[in-house]
Amino acid sequence: MSKVLKNPNHPKKGARIKAEPIRTLDDIARIKLYLQDSPRDYCLFTFGINTAFRASELLSITVGDVMYLRPGDVLDIKQIKTQKYRMVTTNQVVIDSVQYWLSHHPNPVPDAPLFRSQRGGKALTVSTLSRYTKNWCRAVKLPGKYSSHTMRKTWGHLQHKLYDEKLSRLMRAYGHASEQQTLEYLCIQPREIAGLYAREF
Repeated sequence: MSKVLKNPNHPKKGARIKAEPIRTLDDIARIKLYLQDSPRDYCLFTFGINTAFRASELLSITVGDVMYLRPGDVLDIKQIKTQKYRMVTTNQVVIDSVQYWLSHHPNPVPDAPLFRSQRGGKALTVSTLSRYTKNWCRAVKLPGKYSSHTMRKTWGHLQHKLYDEKLSRLMRAYGHASEQQTLEYLCIQPREIAGLYAREF
């Protein structure tokens, strides 16, 4: 009987690997450049970092949900985790990326998955999105741990870092129970704790 070898780097059962956000606009630009010849993946990445939808919500979107959207229109998606609807206002880059992808989509009918797999035409899975995200970050040589959560985290991280967005508003946008949960989700140390490590001894 052949023995199945386990990957020594695979997390133990029950263990959680905290995915990181993409932290700079330069890194985002590098990934977009890498994806520019893949309309589906370019749209998926752009959509993800501009809306903060969970991966499962992002992958539930159909062509009909977005085919007539214009910048400033609201996309209302049912959250699979909470069963509540969350409204997101779409911006110009999201709409541009959607139109770019729809012009290449092999079956752009209203009930087709927007982010379809290349085989069978079904929607991509969350595990596939995780693998793609890791590959994109690896391709542009980003150090760190990435997953399907990365795009959602990137949105909040950049809102906080670039626009000094208040944690209370990000907490509400994410549907978190506390600001501490939002800090931990975004891999951000509270300023007072980070200050301790700045002291030199």
